[in-house]
Amino acid sequence: MNRKQQLLKRHRRNKRAGLLLALMVLALLGVLVAWWLPLVLAVVGWVAHEAWFADHLFYSPRDDYQYSFPPFTQQPKVHLDAGRLRLDDGVILDDGATLVLALQVKSRWLGRFIDPVVELLGGDLPDRQTFERGVNGLRYLNLSEQGATLSRGELRLRGRFCRLLGEPTLWSFSSPEVQQQRVMVIAPHADDAELAAYGLYSRADEAWIVTLTAGEIEAEHYQQMGLDRVEAARLKGRLRAWDSIAVPRWAGVPQGHCMQLGYFCLQLAAMQAAPTQPQGSREADLSDTRPFRRFNPFALPGDVDGAPTWNNLVADLRALLLMARPEVIVLPHPTLDPHPDHLCAHHAVLQALEGLEWQPGTLLGYANHLHDNDRWPMGDAGTGIALPPCFDPDRPMHPVSLPLALAGQRDKAMALGMMHDLQPRAPFKRRLRRAIQRLLAGRKGAVYGENEFFRKTVRRHELFWLLKRSEVHMKPK
Repeated sequence: MNRKQQLLKRHRRNKRAGLLLALMVLALLGVLVAWWLPLVLAVVGWVAHEAWFADHLFYSPRDDYQYSFPPFTQQPKVHLDAGRLRLDDGVILDDGATLVLALQVKSRWLGRFIDPVVELLGGDLPDRQTFERGVNGLRYLNLSEQGATLSRGELRLRGRFCRLLGEPTLWSFSSPEVQQQRVMVIAPHADDAELAAYGLYSRADEAWIVTLTAGEIEAEHYQQMGLDRVEAARLKGRLRAWDSIAVPRWAGVPQGHCMQLGYFCLQLAAMQAAPTQPQGSREADLSDTRPFRRFNPFALPGDVDGAPTWNNLVADLRALLLMARPEVIVLPHPTLDPHPDHLCAHHAVLQALEGLEWQPGTLLGYANHLHDNDRWPMGDAGTGIALPPCFDPDRPMHPVSLPLALAGQRDKAMALGMMHDLQPRAPFKRRLRRAIQRLLAGRKGAVYGENEFFRKTVRRHELFWLLKRSEVHMKPK
């Protein structure tokens, strides 16, 4: 069981214990006060839970984030005076650097019920970055677009429903010029490339999109059309395979650079555990990857027998790496993103690179899911992305923040809207919860679509992490 599952199991166990205790108290009130009181209190309690306590937050908002950054990272001296952030005299910021500001954020009373926000004001690119309700700890703001404003001494920070305390610390990270290179994005499922890196790959000099799985499971939406479980899974897999080839074309990626490998969703870990053993689909009654590869522009080693094995996956990746010779590989982060298919995708790429005659110059990690906070990035669509929760100071992290202008955000939203998996309506309970949160907690949905990923990923930044070769045990180029 991975850490995410352990945290979710503990959360559900605590929730059941709390519910049992609440029922006992309500029953006692019904006996001692009035029979109708438990009914009223139960409704009020449920509404309060949906409005303020339904987030999957598996740590205390009073915990400090615990980042460490690479040695010799530049730390320009700054001071926060009456809300204005100032550089020391003579400090010059590097153009295009990723700027991260650490400071203490303390929630006000209302910030326990309405998401606390830090506003970045004073320049041409005002921003808002959101943190956990009840926050009281060290947090990390993304100032990457604010360098010019900060250099002019015009950047102001203002807390809404929170206070900013203490002396801040600024880090400046050099950012590789990845958009002027050949980029390959590794997507465990159709839509992962768009969620994480649409802005990056749509502006790259040359881009390749490699999707590992058909993403055929959890096809209840198609079962509602009258299909049985197997038919629904096969239809969903065919649609998502098509999406993985067609949607990157919206960003200008040539069809010959879009590949769908057709392995089966949530089976990569089983494939890795037994590299020669085929692992068929859990729901589509298929043990052949080739039905989902028919849109590919050319054949790969796995097309010979269509066997869904780890060895075939690695061979496919090796062939693509030698063909594309990417200078930058964008892939799931090995510790931030807990999804089992994402973790296996990372390992498969590293294994494919072992001993290969071509080695990329840059590896960028992304996280479309987190262990600790299902709502991150917090806040509204179109706003900035602060650094995610991190509680592992033993692993140095090197953030790379790439800006995405409003026109690019809209294109990204349209690309996500073409993805069939993001189109179905949310369950009624989730829609009701959002309505309650909009009314009582001031949360807004994304104008681009109902799925939560429109809010989380259509932002003014795309955030990546530079992975060192020593961290991923790659052989030198």
